[in-house]
Formats: sequence, structure tokens, C-alpha cells
Amino acid sequence: MNTTDHHTGGYVPAFDLTGKRALISGAGRGIGLASARTLAAMGAHVTLAARSGDEIGAAADEIIREGGSADTLCMDVSAVETIPAALEGRAPYDILVNNAGTNRTKPFLDVPVEDFDVIMGLNVRAAYFVAQAVARGMAAAGRGGSIINMSSQMGHVGAATRTVYCASKWAMEGMTKAMAVDLAPYGIRVNTLGPTFIETPLSGNFLSNPTFRAEVLSKIKLGRIGKVEDLIGAVVFLASDASALMTGSSLVIDGGWTAD
Repeated sequence: MNTTDHHTGGYVPAFDLTGKRALISGAGRGIGLASARTLAAMGAHVTLAARSGDEIGAAADEIIREGGSADTLCMDVSAVETIPAALEGRAPYDILVNNAGTNRTKPFLDVPVEDFDVIMGLNVRAAYFVAQAVARGMAAAGRGGSIINMSSQMGHVGAATRTVYCASKWAMEGMTKAMAVDLAPYGIRVNTLGPTFIETPLSGNFLSNPTFRAEVLSKIKLGRIGKVEDLIGAVVFLASDASALMTGSSLVIDGGWTAD
């Protein structure tokens, strides 16, 4: 709901998430963990999901110590046949941050079948069926919801040694648009968030190479690598009623990478 701002004569969008339930996959570290902490700070109850039970357990404990509401769900989203059972018995969610993902970089001529299957299996197949399971709960509850598929600037451009990763994120962009069409009658919005390179444990494997880091910085017009803090405002925006008329779209936070 929007509230009137008597100073401007307009409306202040509601970023408050009090009473909402959010599921975050890949929540043990990086963007997933930052998303969970921020959504909790905005009032949502957050469920941190990942394979690493100890890691998400410690993160949930910290959120609770900070005054938030959190629990955990230890699951391997790549085992898609187990997802419905993992969610069974849990109250439906209002927000999904579909964040679990991976990458293995190799020149196109050298990519083995195993790397293709691992990347597509997590970034596309698992993301698809996590969204389906959560959306079924949202639809049954009849109160709408927001699904945020964690994409990448690489869902909009190409890059050397990233053919499979780019394929997976372009696929995510396409499935997000089609999901938005199918789920709109239920009041469920589906959008992607497309970051540039962000300082996380996953990207650190690549960014620790000085030559690669310099190449990345040459593409980012604002002149710096992103931080998880650069994304959390967008996560709250997409999760909340502030983006109530936005679905089937992409919010690209890339420092200008895709501008030319």
C-alpha cells in the first residue's frame, strides 16, 4: 500500500516488508546473505536456504541477534525432485530471491559436457523448479508475491570464456518474462536482477587475477567493482510494493557495462 506524503502531495512507496515471508536460495554468503539480512531488516521473516547447514545456521542466528526473524532450510536445489518435499509443511512465501548459481570459465572450444551440465543445471534447471515450487504456494495462498531471479549483466551481453554462463543467464531472462505472463493472473510478479561483477567469494576466484580485474574495470563506466551493498536497495525494491507494477522486466546494476 502507498501512503500519502503531505509535503510533496505525492505518494511514498511502501518498502516495509513487515508480515512478509521471504525465501532466499544460496543464502550462506555473498549476494544471498546480504539479501537475507536486508529483507529481515525491512521486517520480513527470512528463510535462508543452502546446502551448507552450519553456514546458514550461523547467519540466521546473527539475523535474530540483530532483531530480525529468520530460520533455515538445508537443501540442495540442484536435486530438483526434492524441492517440493523440502517446502512441504512450510507456510507459503511472499518473496523468493532465487539466488543460487555458479560458473566455470573456459574458452568455448574447451568447454566439457560436465561444465555445461553443472552450470545449466544450477543456474537454469534448479532456478526454474525452485521458482515453480514457491509460486505454487503463492498461487494457492491467493495473495500474490514477488519472485526475484538473480541474473547477471551477462544475461544481456556476451563475454569471453563465459559461453555457458551467458547461455544460462539469457535463458533466465527469457524464462522470467514467460513466467511473468503465466503468473500475472495470480498477482505474482517475476523480475530479474542483473549485477555486474560483485566482490563475492564466487567472483573473487576471477577478480584476484590482476589482468582480468583490469579488463573488468575498463568495462565498468563508474570505475569500480560492485559490492553487495550496491544491490540490496534493488532487492528491497523488487520485493516490496514499491515495484507493484513491475513484472517480466530486468533491473540491471552494472555500473554502465551494457551502456555501449
